[in-house]
Amino acid sequence: MRIGVPTEIKADEYRVGMTPASVREAVHHGHEVVVQSDAGDTISLRDEDYQRVGARIVATAEEVFASSELIVKVKEPQPQEVAMLTDQHILFTYLHLAPNPELTRALAATGCYGIAYETVTNHRGGLPLLAPMSEVAGRMSVQAGAHCLEKEQGGRGVLLGGVPGTLPAKVVVLGGGVVGTNAARVALGMEADVTILDVSLPRLAELDIHFAPALKTLFSTVEAVHQTVAEADLVIGAVLVPGASAPRLISEAMVRDMKRGAVIVDVAIDQGGCVETARPTTHSNPTYLVHDVVHYCVANMPGAVARTSTFALNNATLPFILAISDKGVNAALRDDEHLRRGLNVAKGKVTYEAVASATAQSFTPAMEVIGA
Repeated sequence: MRIGVPTEIKADEYRVGMTPASVREAVHHGHEVVVQSDAGDTISLRDEDYQRVGARIVATAEEVFASSELIVKVKEPQPQEVAMLTDQHILFTYLHLAPNPELTRALAATGCYGIAYETVTNHRGGLPLLAPMSEVAGRMSVQAGAHCLEKEQGGRGVLLGGVPGTLPAKVVVLGGGVVGTNAARVALGMEADVTILDVSLPRLAELDIHFAPALKTLFSTVEAVHQTVAEADLVIGAVLVPGASAPRLISEAMVRDMKRGAVIVDVAIDQGGCVETARPTTHSNPTYLVHDVVHYCVANMPGAVARTSTFALNNATLPFILAISDKGVNAALRDDEHLRRGLNVAKGKVTYEAVASATAQSFTPAMEVIGA
């Protein structure tokens, strides 16, 4: 199969779909790989590194799309990339379609197969292609939040861990999944006062066993969220409903009741955000104020540590890239129910039910599109 790796063009995005090591594996399997010039240059993955392992370097994204069947990216396609997609393409990337009906319609209209990293599953019910970036984002959320708490950044002027004789910052984490667990780990490591909320008692029990007695756990209700958020210095939004829009757990009224200079880091912003006052921002302009509360809502947080993120992501995506390339997309999807759950659009149809519901599109089961 012909595999294409274009340069990412979303604002402040420096990750790349395949590393030279991943390209070498694909070439070893007998596939042709086309990489856009300088696709990995900003993270020290040079064109010559790709050429050395058998990739062909081309100058433009147009050449990548025109000469490839499988397009491997990191972020959702931008309008100029959607315009280059046809019904002969397989797009393998993060899509985050639920909060974006316009992109959903446009992507479906191309007729391509759109396989979303964030809805591919594994036998444990996890999301193996989302997990590496969730780990990064969870750890970064506390790092970013601690910086935003500095007075010069608009924050309360609070040191996360405090010092002897002063109280540490209160950190509230909404959601005990991969993002929340990693956020809690880093915040505890910085000696903050950390409370994590979740609706799953078994998950709270696991977190208690792992992090007690330092971590406080709390069953998530509207009252619990309102009370803890009002007392917090830093709030991490770490909730996820796979493939669907994130639930709005923090209302504007709750934001209004927060401390002046408190910080919200909404990691769920890729899926629409879990805070009513959240809107996507970029690394070059990451924050804004609402009711004197600092909002950090960067939609591609792991892009700030693009080299680490690229290698972590490739470790997870490579087996699926090889399966699609070795078997062909229909056979690969039929053979692997977990990969099949990643199929969000195909042949003009929306094939992931939560996306169809969130974007008011009709839903067609994947097996009806790819055939038994």
